[in-house]
Amino acid sequence: MAISGSLNITAAMVDPALLDLPWDVPLEDWPENTIAALPKGISRHLVRFVNLSGYVIAVKETSEDLARREYEMLRTLQRMDVPCVEPVAVISNRADENGQPLEAVLVTRHLKFSLPYRALFSQALRPDTATRLVDALSLLLVRLHIIGFFWGDVSLSNTLFRRDAGSFAAYLVDAETGKLYTGGGLSNGQRENDLEIARVNIAGELMDLAAGGRVEEDVDPVEVSERIVAQYRTLWAELTGWESFPGYERWRINERVDRLNALGFDIEELAIRTDQEGTQVRIQPKVVDAGHHQRRLIRLTGIDAEENQARRLLNDLDSYAATFGREEQDEEALAHEWVAQVFEPVVRAIPRDLKGKLEPAEVFHQLLEHRWFMSQKQSRDVPLAEAVAAYIDDILRHRRDEATVINPQTGILTLPLDEEELDAELDADADGDWRSRV
Repeated sequence: MAISGSLNITAAMVDPALLDLPWDVPLEDWPENTIAALPKGISRHLVRFVNLSGYVIAVKETSEDLARREYEMLRTLQRMDVPCVEPVAVISNRADENGQPLEAVLVTRHLKFSLPYRALFSQALRPDTATRLVDALSLLLVRLHIIGFFWGDVSLSNTLFRRDAGSFAAYLVDAETGKLYTGGGLSNGQRENDLEIARVNIAGELMDLAAGGRVEEDVDPVEVSERIVAQYRTLWAELTGWESFPGYERWRINERVDRLNALGFDIEELAIRTDQEGTQVRIQPKVVDAGHHQRRLIRLTGIDAEENQARRLLNDLDSYAATFGREEQDEEALAHEWVAQVFEPVVRAIPRDLKGKLEPAEVFHQLLEHRWFMSQKQSRDVPLAEAVAAYIDDILRHRRDEATVINPQTGILTLPLDEEELDAELDADADGDWRSRV
C-alpha cells in the first residue's frame, strides 16, 4: 500500500509515475496530453488509455470494492498462468479540487500486439477468421473452467486476441464478474451457464456488426456463435473424458497424450483402469494448464511466445538439428546455437521502424512460411538471408503496426482504422495458399 496525501494506491510494485497523473480530475475530463491515441470502446465503465513510463495503461473508473476484487482476481489468474491482462494498481480515496469524492480506478497494462475483435470484422473479412476467433475463445474458456474459474460474462468484447502462427490466442480482459472455485471445480451447470452466455453474447455482437455492414454476408452470426459450444465440447471431452479400448491397443495411451500435447496441454497424471479379465482399458488424463510448447521453448531458449508460435519455432529447431546432423547433441546447447545462428539474426535484420509491426516470434513464423512459399514458387531452396529481405519488403513493410492496437473491453472504435489495409492483412492470414503450409 502506497499513500500520497489522501490518495491510496494498492499495487504489487508502484510506478512513481502513477503519482503524476491527474487523479483529482474525473476520468472523462482528463487532458488530451495524458491520453494515449488508441482505439477504445463502450463498456459498463469509463475507460481511458494513458502513456506511462514508456508503456500504455488502461484506467477504468468503478467502485472501490469492484476494483479491488478484479485486481486480486487478475493477480490470481496470472499466478495460475491464465492468459489475461496484467493488473497494475487500484487507486482509491480520490477527490476533486473541491473535496468531492471521485470513483476508484483499476489500472491494467496494455497488452502489446493485441487485436480487438471489432478491428477484425469489416467489409472484406473472410468468414473463417470469425471461426478462428471463436476457436481461440473456446480454448480460453476451457482453460478457465479447468482451473475452476466461472467467467459469467463470456464474450468477444471481453477478450483480446493476439496472432499465434496463423491462429489467434485469446486473453481475458474483464474479470469483474468472475469467480474462482478452487475446491471441487465447476459443476456441469456452471460450465453450461458460461457456454450459454458465450453463445448469446457472441451472436448479439456479430449481429450488431452485421447491422452496421462490418461483416461479409457469408458470416452467419448464429452459426458462428453455435461453434463455440461445439468446439468447447470437443476440447473438454479430449481433455477430461474417459476413453476405453482393448488391452492390446495400449499404444492408444501414448496417442492420447500426444493429442493433448498437440493442443498445448501437459499431463499431470493418467487414471488407468482395467476390467476383471484385463482385456479392456479405460484412461482419463488429469490435465494441467496449457503451455506445453511454450514452457519447453522458454526453458531451452528463453523466448516467450504463444503456444502455436512456440510449436513452430521448436519445429524449426528440430529441422536445424536434422539439417546439420546434430540430433545427438545436447538439447540445450543446440537450442542456444539455433538462437544465435538463426533466430536472433532474423530479429536483428528487421529495420527499427518496422519492429512494432509484429512480435518477433510471429515475424519468425511468417518468415518461415514466406521462405517456403518462395522456394515452392521458384523450385529451389531459397537462402534464409534472401527470404528475410523479401519478407521485409513484400510483407512486413505493408502491415499495420500491431504493437499499439488495443480494445480493452468492448466496442465501437473511436479512432479511424484503415480498413482496406487491415482487411488485406487479415485476408492474407486466412489465405491457405501460403499461411497454412508449415
